[in-house]
Formats: sequence, C-alpha cells, structure tokens
Amino acid sequence: MTARMYYDHDADPAALAGQTVAIIGYGSQGHAHALNLHESGVRVIVGLAPGSKSRPLAAEAGLPVADVADAVRAAEVIMILVPDTAQKAVYDAEIGPHLRPGQLLMFAHGFNIRFGRIDPPATIDVGMVAPKGPGHLVRSVYQAGGGVPALFAVHNDASGTGRARVLAYARALGCTRAGVLETTFAEETETDLFGEQSVLCGGTAALVKMAFETLVEAGYQPELAYFETLHELKLIVDLMYRGGLNFMRFSVSDTAEYGDYVSGPRIIDDHVRATMRQVLREIQDGSFAQRWIEENETGRAEFERLRARDRDHQIERVGAALRAQMAFLDPVVVTAGQAQAAASGAARGARPATGGAER
Repeated sequence: MTARMYYDHDADPAALAGQTVAIIGYGSQGHAHALNLHESGVRVIVGLAPGSKSRPLAAEAGLPVADVADAVRAAEVIMILVPDTAQKAVYDAEIGPHLRPGQLLMFAHGFNIRFGRIDPPATIDVGMVAPKGPGHLVRSVYQAGGGVPALFAVHNDASGTGRARVLAYARALGCTRAGVLETTFAEETETDLFGEQSVLCGGTAALVKMAFETLVEAGYQPELAYFETLHELKLIVDLMYRGGLNFMRFSVSDTAEYGDYVSGPRIIDDHVRATMRQVLREIQDGSFAQRWIEENETGRAEFERLRARDRDHQIERVGAALRAQMAFLDPVVVTAGQAQAAASGAARGARPATGGAER
C-alpha cells in the first residue's frame, strides 16, 4: 500500500486564521519556523528566556519577543523548538502551568511525548510537524519557493480542529509544497533515532573513520585516504539523493558497481544487521532514551569525553588542512570552545541560527 502524501491543496490556511503561534526557541529550527510562518501571513510571537542571546536576533528580524510564559498565554498554538533534553524543564516551569483548553501544543520531534517526559492535559490538542532537514535548509528552500518534506502527527485532537491546524502549520512552514506524510509520535521518534544512529550519523561516521584508518595503517598517504573515504562521499550521496541506488550505480564505473555488489555485503554483513536490530530494540524499549536523559542529568561527562576523542581524530586534522585550500567548499572549522558554547546555548534555546541538524 502506497503511503499518502499531503500537499498544499490538502491543507487549509484558514485553520490558523486569527490565531497566534508561539515559537519557543530561536535556534536552527526555531528561526526557520518563526520566519517562514511570519512570511506566510501567520501571526507569530517568539518565546525566549530573559537572558537569551537569541532575543536581539528575533527582534532584528521583526518578530515580537516575550518570555516563554507570556508567549504561551498570548498564543493559540505553541511549537516547542528547544532541544529534546531541555524541553521537559521548559514545559514544567513555563508552558504547562499556562496552558488552557483548546490550545494546540506542537513538537518537531516526538521524543518527549513518546517517552512520557511531557504529558499534556487531555483538553489540549497535541501535534507534530517534523521537517526532514535542518533549520537552515527549511528556511533557504522556503525562500527559494520550495519546501522541505515533513512528517506530521496528531497525538490528541480534543478540540476537533487539531488535525486541520497541524496541516495548516505545515503549509505555512512550506512543507506541503514538497509533501508531508502522516505518522505517529512513536513511529517518528523510533525511526528518527534509528536512522541517526545506524546510518546518518553513527553508522556513516564510524564507517568513514574505519576505512580511513585501514588505509593509513596499510601505509597509504593520509591525504589520499581522506579523499577516498570522506571527500568523495558527498558525490555518491548526491547521486543517491537524486535517483536512488540505481542512479548511483548507473553513474559510477562498472568496476565500482561490481565492487559494490561483491564487497558491500561483506563489510555490512549479518553481524551488522543483528547489531542494528539491537540498536532498534534499545530505542523501542526506551533504554537509549533513559541513558541519554541520565547523561544530561549527571553533567554529560561521557558525552564530552566521546566528543573530545573524535574531535582530534587524524581524519579531522588531515581534512581541515585540505579543506582550507579549497575555498570553493566554503569550509568551516568547529573548535572545542565553539562546540561547548553551542551546547550551552542550545540548553537555553539559543543555538545559532546557522547551526547543524539539531531541532
């Protein structure tokens, strides 16, 4: 059965007519949501902590800014766009106490609803619009006249208007230009975490590092190893992005395609499949979420140790030197201090608007 995609003609913007949307947080996703909705004609207010460094950024963009509690009281729709690990504290202190029947509480990721960290009253509509891209892309594609695909879900529709308002929100964000797919909070959360860990971040990073190390240990030049295992990866992924695996295989040499068939399954074998299934089980049973929550509640020592270990990996040093000579790439450098500052800012809902794939 083919999944149904919803487009502009399926979403009635009148469902949000006369309503105010409070965007809580002004980081990568927050700034994109606030500006896209504003430019789509939706009345927006940005809710931030009094000392947030994002306040002047939102004000300079022409958006009204208020403390979080005041923004919640002023709005009919509240979208929480602070990081997953900060949402419960913000909700408990500044959102939950000020909710009233008929409001729509929204999320861009199902984590806190799926794992019971946030449990809104039954009189509140609860929905989700989860763009399949980082905030800077949600913004730039909208400005270019397009949209980033998204998932949407309705967890509770107490008012009977929740689903229509969620779809109208997705349209104002620009996502229905590309298409939105209906899901549940559980399905979105579990598949999102699994994709990040198995392929998009964890699996890809580990595969690239291991391939690089294998070449260097065999005596090959580190610079050559970098080009073969990391630099060219974008070229291959771009082909997949445009036409799937078939187009990638059509575009590469027959030698590369044959190596794909005979060596790929030896590297990513049944042992890897078994590990993937275990990773998925840990996501489904909540043990990964609990581990991550406890990590944040106890100072994030393991997280910072792991981050520091990989920051100085040889592939990072070699790659930085090579990218510095390729200005056309618009290379960027993330220092240890910047990473720590970004993490601190994210906890306040103030991560830079040009940040990466965080929500």
